[in-house]
Amino acid sequence: MCNVTKHGNSPYQVAVIHGGPGACGELAPVAAELAKFCGVLEPLQTATSIQEQVQELKKVLDDNAKFPVTLIGHSWGAWLSFIFAARYPLLVSKLILVSSSPFEDRYADEIMGTRWKRFDANDRTTFDNLMQHVSGDLHQSDVEESLLRMGKLVLKTDSYDLISDPPPISPNVDVFKLVSQEASELRRSGQLLQLGETILCPVVAIHGDYDPHPYKGVQEPLSRVLKDFRMFLLRDCGHDPWLERAARENFFDILKNELTSLTCS
Repeated sequence: MCNVTKHGNSPYQVAVIHGGPGACGELAPVAAELAKFCGVLEPLQTATSIQEQVQELKKVLDDNAKFPVTLIGHSWGAWLSFIFAARYPLLVSKLILVSSSPFEDRYADEIMGTRWKRFDANDRTTFDNLMQHVSGDLHQSDVEESLLRMGKLVLKTDSYDLISDPPPISPNVDVFKLVSQEASELRRSGQLLQLGETILCPVVAIHGDYDPHPYKGVQEPLSRVLKDFRMFLLRDCGHDPWLERAARENFFDILKNELTSLTCS
C-alpha cells in the first residue's frame, strides 16, 4: 500500500502531517497550495502506536524526501512531528505546529469545556451519546459512523467562519483509538513536553484565537523547553486555518514566508 501522496515536483523538502489520529487526506488542500512553489509530501498514518507511526513517517521520508525536511503538523500531526523532530533532530530543519493540542494536561480540560459552551442542548446530548458509542465495544463500521458524526458536530464548535465545509473524513478506527490513548498518557506523564529538550531546529506554532484547543497550552510550555520558538496567533480563526475566511490568506502567507528558502519557482 502506498502511504504517501506527492504534491508538486522534487526535491521534496516539506511534509504535511495530518491529524486525527488517522484522518488521512485532511491536509491535501494545504499540500496542494504549497506545491505551487515547492515539492510537498503528504504521508498517511496507518500504524496503531506512536513508535510505529514515527518509524512509518521515517520510512516515507527516507524513501522520498531530501533531508533535512520541514514538517508541518496539524492537530495530532503537530505532536507526531514534534516527537519525530525529538527522535531525529538532524533530519528536521524546521517544525511548524498548526492548531496543536496543548502540551500539558492542565490545559486539556479547556477543549471540551469550550466545545460544551458552544453546543446547544441537542448537540450536547448527541455528542455525549456518540462518545459512549466510540468508547464501547461496537462493530468497526458503527464506530466509523459515530466518529464521522462527531466530526460534523466538532466542526461547528471548532470553526469561526468557514469558506466551505471540508469533505467528511472519518479517522481509521484502530489508529484513532489506540494512538489517542497512548498520546494522552504521554502528555499526562510529562514525557511529551520533555521531548522538546532534544529538538534542535526552529519551531513555529500557528494557532487560531477561536480554536477550542487553548493556544496558551502550546505557547507557555514550549517557550520553556525550546531553544528557538515563535508563535503566530490568527484572529477570527478556528482549528482549520486554511478553511477560515478571515485567516486563510494570512495562514498561507506565514507558511510561505517560513518556507522561503525552499522556493523552487
